[in-house]
Amino acid sequence: MIRFPLAAMLLALAAVPAAGARPQMGGDAAACEAHEGPAIEVHVTGLKDRKGRLKLELYPGNQQDFLRDDRDLEKEGKFFRRIWADTPANGEVLLCIKAPRPGRYGLFFTHDRDAKNKFSIWQDGAGIPSNTRLGRAKPKYAAAEVEVGAGVTSVTIKAQYLKSIFSGFGPL
Repeated sequence: MIRFPLAAMLLALAAVPAAGARPQMGGDAAACEAHEGPAIEVHVTGLKDRKGRLKLELYPGNQQDFLRDDRDLEKEGKFFRRIWADTPANGEVLLCIKAPRPGRYGLFFTHDRDAKNKFSIWQDGAGIPSNTRLGRAKPKYAAAEVEVGAGVTSVTIKAQYLKSIFSGFGPL
C-alpha cells in the first residue's frame, strides 16, 4: 500500500476541477465565471500546438481604431484592453476579457508561440470572431466586430497560421 502525506493528497485534490467546472484563463476570468458583464468569453479552437502564450485585445468599435497602437489609443483617451494567458497543456481553451460597457468592439486573438510578445508571421497564430480567413491582409474591423451585451457574450475564434507566402493565414 502506498501512503501519501495528507498535504500532498489535499494539493492533488485542489488541482482537480470540480465536476462541471470549466477552465477560465486570463486576467478577467472572474468576470466570466461569475457571469458579471459586460465581458466576452472566447472559446479558442484550432491551436497549432500548446506552446507560448495567448493574447486577447479589445479595441474601440470602429475601423480607424482597430489594431492601432495601444499607446496612441490611450493618449487620445480611447478604450483599449489586453489580457494574457499561458497556453494550457491540454483541454478546452477559454479566455475572458471585460468590456467597459455594452456595445460594439473589435476583438483580436493571437497565439504568441515563442512568448516573446512580438508577432512573428512565420510562427504565431491569430484569429477574429467572424472566423473568416485572414489571408495576407490586415483584418477589417467588420470581421472582428463583436456585440457585447450587459452580461457575458460568448464567441468562438478559430486560430489561423501562415499557410504559405502566397495564400497567407488560414486555419490548419
